[in-house]
Amino acid sequence: MANKAYLVLEDGTVYEGEAFGAQTSAHGEVVFNTSMTGYQEVLTDPSYAGQIVVPTYPLIGNYGVNAQDVESRRIQVAGFVVRQWCDAPSHGLSQATLHEYLASHGVPGISGVDTRAITRRLRSRGVMMGIIATDGAPEEALARLGSLPRYGETDLVARVTTLAPYTWEPAQDPAGLHIVVGDCGLKYNILRSLDRRGCRVTAVPSTYSVEEVLALKPDGIVFSPGPGDPALLEGVVQTARALAEQLPIMGICLGHQVLARAFGARTYKLKFGHRGGNHPVRDLATGRVHITAQNHGYAVDAEALPPELEVSHLNLNDGTVEGLRHRSLPIMTIQYHSEASPGPQDNQYLFDRFLEMVRDA
Repeated sequence: MANKAYLVLEDGTVYEGEAFGAQTSAHGEVVFNTSMTGYQEVLTDPSYAGQIVVPTYPLIGNYGVNAQDVESRRIQVAGFVVRQWCDAPSHGLSQATLHEYLASHGVPGISGVDTRAITRRLRSRGVMMGIIATDGAPEEALARLGSLPRYGETDLVARVTTLAPYTWEPAQDPAGLHIVVGDCGLKYNILRSLDRRGCRVTAVPSTYSVEEVLALKPDGIVFSPGPGDPALLEGVVQTARALAEQLPIMGICLGHQVLARAFGARTYKLKFGHRGGNHPVRDLATGRVHITAQNHGYAVDAEALPPELEVSHLNLNDGTVEGLRHRSLPIMTIQYHSEASPGPQDNQYLFDRFLEMVRDA
């Protein structure tokens, strides 16, 4: 018999289920993701650091886990909440079950709960803090949750960024463009996508100074996705502002928000965010609509953009800003994940657009 577990939300709502993964407790901001597949990429996406993730798809783990679908050096989510997990996965590359994978990384899960009900509550009330508890009464877990740090008050980038610079190997073309990626919580598929296009790629800590970045002699800069509130990243914002005058830059997700704030734009928290692989976005330069992979809880305020920035992409669900372009400098940003993983590959063209901008510069 599986051990009993509870997911307790900060508004007092309790969902009782069965524990799987690591037999421990965890707290974080509770969010939902609408992707049907790609759970291993979600689990290892640093943008989910500090969050308890609820997939809306009911059966998770049916193709197991493998060494190829990781997007960072470890599982990043605080906890995982599913309707049902598969204990007998079927796939030629599978090396472990979802339960074994979570347990090996010390991450708790809870199954047997109504994930539809959780999703409906988060959509109506907004995302909120929660705790997965495997011991004690739900009332005790709720009291404990009130004393724990909140998601929006924690610098999670400091937790997920690389501690030292590294080169993505092997470079397809050692003489290709040199792109430095500021690691605010990058997924490996950003590095793979640049490498496939013949670039030499170096990832550096989010704390790297302007002088340290320029000493690497890059041809262009990418500010990566990552977790948390961009308002807490003043150091990264100042670095981005200084580099903007000197090199072509692409910002992705959190990197998009960082660059927007570097030029004086405002960011705000969305009610329940955009997380999944099915969000329609219009590219205003071409008029085309792309289905995109997204994972963010903050957005750039379209009503307070500085005159030097213009909107390049729009979300067709709620009209929020999904991309920006500088009117005179070689700078482009997108709010969604051009690297996908998981999600549609439709938006890889944005890496080509960025590298064309780098070559022109």
